[in-house]
Amino acid sequence: MRKMDEMEMAISLKVVRGAWFYTVVFLFSWVTYDYIKLGDFNSLAFILLVSQNLIRTGIELYLKRKMS
Repeated sequence: MRKMDEMEMAISLKVVRGAWFYTVVFLFSWVTYDYIKLGDFNSLAFILLVSQNLIRTGIELYLKRKMS
């Protein structure tokens, strides 16, 4: 498998960011809808939302420390 060039890496990064943003918006909407309409707090969607962002932040901090 060949290495990606800068343009392919930039495209890949934008795709990953877009998918992450979509997931965050979807999970937030799901949690908010369940809370408002059903009066129920969907713990699975909330756990997914929080854990996804904690993992992303943790990996980002780790990689930044590793690079500096």
